Amino acid sequence: MTDTSPIKALLPKSGGHQFVLYGDSCSGVAGALHERTFASVNAVLRRLEPQPQFILFPGDEIVGLMADEASLRAQWRHWLDVEMAWLDRANIPMWHTTGNHTTYDEMSEAVFRDVLALPANGPAGQEGLTYWVRRGDLLIVFVHTLWSGLGGEGHVETEWLEATLKAHADARYKLVLGHHPVFPVNGYAGTYQREIGHEYAERFWDILAGAGVFAYCCSHILAFDVQVHRGLLQICTAGAGTAHRMPEGVEYLHCIQAALDEEGLRYQVLDMEGVARERLQWPPALASEHKWHSLAHGVSDAFWLGPMSPDRIIELRLSGRMAPDACAASQTIFSAFADEGLAPLWLGLRGKEQRLTLVLGRDPGRSPYYFFGPDLPPGEDFDLHILLHGGMGPGGVLWRRTGTEAWSSFEAIASTGLDRLVWPFRWSVGHGQKGEGDRPFAGESLRLSIAG
Repeated sequence: MTDTSPIKALLPKSGGHQFVLYGDSCSGVAGALHERTFASVNAVLRRLEPQPQFILFPGDEIVGLMADEASLRAQWRHWLDVEMAWLDRANIPMWHTTGNHTTYDEMSEAVFRDVLALPANGPAGQEGLTYWVRRGDLLIVFVHTLWSGLGGEGHVETEWLEATLKAHADARYKLVLGHHPVFPVNGYAGTYQREIGHEYAERFWDILAGAGVFAYCCSHILAFDVQVHRGLLQICTAGAGTAHRMPEGVEYLHCIQAALDEEGLRYQVLDMEGVARERLQWPPALASEHKWHSLAHGVSDAFWLGPMSPDRIIELRLSGRMAPDACAASQTIFSAFADEGLAPLWLGLRGKEQRLTLVLGRDPGRSPYYFFGPDLPPGEDFDLHILLHGGMGPGGVLWRRTGTEAWSSFEAIASTGLDRLVWPFRWSVGHGQKGEGDRPFAGESLRLSIAG
C-alpha cells in the first residue's frame, strides 16, 4: 500500500523561504519507466506538510533529444498536463533551468521558451532561457549552461550574470541555478559534458562568491551531492526520476525540501519512501572553546570511538612551520588507527607540492579514497581549521585558514564520504602508526587540537 502519511517540512523562521529542489526526470513518455519513477518522487513531494512556497527544477524534465519538433512538444505536453497536473502553479510556482535533454539546439530552445513561458528578462538571445526571479528579499537567477549562441553544452555567459547580481545587491538571500555543475560530482568530470567549460568556471565562481550568493544549485550528474568552495555551496540534485544512477548502488532517487532564513540553509533529502536519507544545516554549528583538546606529539588513546554519524562534526586545528626544503615523502600530521591494518583515517602532506591530504580507508583490501586540500609551501607557517562532516558525503572534508570564514571542500574522486568511518582506538600526531620513523612531519612546531 502506498504511504500517504504527511512528511513534516522544515520551516524557516519569520521572513524566510521554504521550497523544494529536484531535477532530472527525463520523462514525458506515457507508460515509460521514467514516468513511474517520477510519479514516485512526486508522491513524496505531495506528502509534505506544509507544501512548499515554490519549486525549483534545474533541468531535464523530459527525455527529449530528438530532431522532430512535434514529438518534442508532445513530450512537454505530457509532462506538464499529465505528470505535473497535480501541481497548482498559481499557488506554488515552479521555475526551471534549461538542460541537455531539453535545449540541445536552436529548435529545442525555442520550444522550451514557448511551452514554459518563463520570464523574458535575460540577456539578448537568451530571453526565457536565462532569467531572474525576485521574491521579496530572495533573488533566484537561472542561467543557461548550454547556450547555442556560445557553442552549446557547457558554454555559459557571465557578463549579464554579474550585472544582474550587482543590480540586486540588496537581496538578503541569493541563489543561482544552472543545469551543469561547476565542480565535479562523485568523480564524474569532463569539461562541457560533465561540468561547465573550464574556461568559464573560475570567472563564474568568482562572480557568485563576490556577490554573496549562498548556493549554486544544479543537476545533470545523476546523484545527490553537496560541496563548498570559498564559502559557497554547490548542491547537485538529479534524482527526480531518471532511473540509472552515478554510481549505481550508492545514489538514489530523491527530492530536497529546504528552508532558508537568517540562520542559513537547512535541508532534508527525501527518497522514494519519504525517508530523509541526508540532512544539512549550513553554516555548521561549530564547537565552543571549552570543547577543544590539545593533542601531544606521538601516540595516544582516542578521545572517542565508534561510527561517524551523519550529524557528527569533528574539527581540527593544525599549525606549525614547514621544513625549509620541500619533502616529497609523506608526512603525518594526524592518524587514527587500530593495532592491525592500515589507518582508517590519515591526514598529512604528500608529494613535492606538499599537498594537505586526507586518506580515508574503505573496506579491507580496497583502495582508500583521497581528499586533497591546499599546498603548503616550504619554510612557511601554516594555521588551518579542518572540518570533518559526516553528513556531507565526499564534500564533507573541508578546510579554511584560521581566522577566516569561507570553507572549501577538499577535492576528491569519491562517491561517499566520512559516513562509513568507524573511529579506532589509537591516535598519533607527527608520525604514523608504526612509530617515530613512520612518515614523520618534516617541519617544526607542529600543534594540533581537536573537538567533536
